[in-house]
Amino acid sequence: MTPRFALIAAPLFACAYGAIRIVDGLDGSRGPGFAWTAGHLAFMAALVLFAWLFLWFRELAGRDAPATASAAAGIAGVAALLVQFGIDVAVGFAAADQEGMSALFQQVTSVPGVSFLVYDGLPYLFYVAQLVLMIRLAVLRVLPAWTLAPVVVYLALPIVSKDLIPVSALFMLVALFPLVRRPVTAPAAA
Repeated sequence: MTPRFALIAAPLFACAYGAIRIVDGLDGSRGPGFAWTAGHLAFMAALVLFAWLFLWFRELAGRDAPATASAAAGIAGVAALLVQFGIDVAVGFAAADQEGMSALFQQVTSVPGVSFLVYDGLPYLFYVAQLVLMIRLAVLRVLPAWTLAPVVVYLALPIVSKDLIPVSALFMLVALFPLVRRPVTAPAAA
């Protein structure tokens, strides 16, 4: 895989997830079904690509302690989100309807620690690490300073409304675009 592919594909997979999520909700509820599964798989693909990008961003930031800690935190966030979305897909397959999904989600989140590890805590490391690494790359002039504005918009829009995820992902694509044009190599083994 090349950095250029990941830089473009990760935001586009996230955009696809957001768009499919909107389509899935047009009937008044989300899941279970094809759209639920397809959307979640699209975001899982984006997450895998972002994990790879975290390693590359670490290289670009100098492989020092702050870059390594940020990349590690981001990958921990990716892992938590992959588990979350894996649970979502499994629940979508196991349940016949929205009511069944709610009952299964209740069972999952009632397990001690699951809520923090998979839903309410660790997943946020994914977003925090992105912000920290992008700031670091801007400070090092690997990225132009203006790219921080679309990064902040990308991170803020889903907080306003999850229906803004497709637009949010396009802001991330804009922020990453200067790296697409940069001569690159794949990340070295850690």
